[in-house]
Amino acid sequence: MLSIQNLTKTYSGGVRALRGVSLEIPTGMFGLVGPNGAGKSTLMKILATLLEPDDGTAQLDGLNLVEQKDETRKILGYLPQEFGVYPKMPAMDLLEHLAVMKGITNARERKEIVESLLHQTNLWDSRKKQLGGYSGGMKQRFGIAQALLANPKLIIVDEPTAGLDPAERNRFLNLLSGIGRNVVVILSTHIVEDVRELCSRMAIISEGQLLLEGKPADTLEKLRGRVWKKVVSTDEEREAMEKSLKVISTHLVGGLHEVRVYADASPGDGFESAEADLEDVYFLNLGSADRN
Repeated sequence: MLSIQNLTKTYSGGVRALRGVSLEIPTGMFGLVGPNGAGKSTLMKILATLLEPDDGTAQLDGLNLVEQKDETRKILGYLPQEFGVYPKMPAMDLLEHLAVMKGITNARERKEIVESLLHQTNLWDSRKKQLGGYSGGMKQRFGIAQALLANPKLIIVDEPTAGLDPAERNRFLNLLSGIGRNVVVILSTHIVEDVRELCSRMAIISEGQLLLEGKPADTLEKLRGRVWKKVVSTDEEREAMEKSLKVISTHLVGGLHEVRVYADASPGDGFESAEADLEDVYFLNLGSADRN
């Protein structure tokens, strides 16, 4: 169990990136969702020992991640949002080098671990290819391979599927789902769909504050029968709804606006009942935070 208590961070320019965030994160996949600039990356960097918080603490099985940085790095696997590679270095050679830096000094053990990870991430056939020739998805899978070196107890993955095409995204999500059974894996993303497919628990963060925490299924149950949709043909009609109803979101469908609203009963006037999804949960919580 990862216990985060009252983490606070304000940058030198006065930006309050975290405002007393507290979370209890169990073993398994945990989704941290929020818009760009919400504070997700700041939280991830603090947990990865790259940033010092102004206040608060984080503990994993008795280990203080904030104060015991050297010990934390030994049990940490981290794939940051911007993951750089040496473009002219073959994947296998770089993974060997990183394994040495992780303290895997026995050559035979290191060879077995590196080969196993290349197979696990489906990069074995490309192991001698220079990393500069890898696709975006292949680089992300290599990032997971290096994050898994030395059997980490905590894995942090920051915005891993941004920019990936649908096929690469599916490969990457399948890979993540396979590793998130016996360790704490935090998936930080602004793509709600990733969380729906992978995570047993989730939290929504915005402007450095925790808005919601729980099981995706439980958050959806609270919206059952309270989400309604209607396609409108003019901006004027859409703007009128935004003034009179609790609008969750607006999507383009066939060039027209589909407006989704929250209400205990049908708003009438052509609205249909809609099945709630995590995007509704996400936008509804963000909208409530903005109104407050």
